[in-house]
Amino acid sequence: MTMIESVINILKEFAKEDFPVTKVTSYLLDLDLSRGELKKYDHRADDHYTRNLIHRDVDFEIMVICWPPNTSAPIHGHEGEKCWARVETGQLRICNYEEVSSKPLKLNKIQELDGSPGFLDGPADIHSVENISNNFATSLHVYSRPYDSCDIYDIDRAIVERIKLSYHSIDGIVC
Repeated sequence: MTMIESVINILKEFAKEDFPVTKVTSYLLDLDLSRGELKKYDHRADDHYTRNLIHRDVDFEIMVICWPPNTSAPIHGHEGEKCWARVETGQLRICNYEEVSSKPLKLNKIQELDGSPGFLDGPADIHSVENISNNFATSLHVYSRPYDSCDIYDIDRAIVERIKLSYHSIDGIVC
């Protein structure tokens, strides 16, 4: 059994308990994945971040996100699911927010964290992620209850927009 298969099996057990935050957080913090084990899912683009699916079922999904230098994901929501993001390579800045009001849109930044390999954030509700280095970064994400679209919070325009999500690769094969 590969390490990735082991991770999937353990997350299936956590799914039976509705992903207990303390247990999942502890497990992901202690997880020892080598770059070689994630190489199959390390598919990059130079001009945008890529979402590379490792596993998805009705309870959870796991993916590797590859971040080109100085790129970011906008402020976005996780629809009430539990979301963990772990920095595997590089350096990411994760900003967590709370919604103060929806009309007009007002968010309050409650946390700004810079993380290097081994850093774990989560579970997150509304956040942004940014590669703050001049090198590629990668992060491992675990989402309970996968979904295919999410809300993007545009503070400048004071609106929330729903966008459809897609994968750059599935099980190591570029789409």
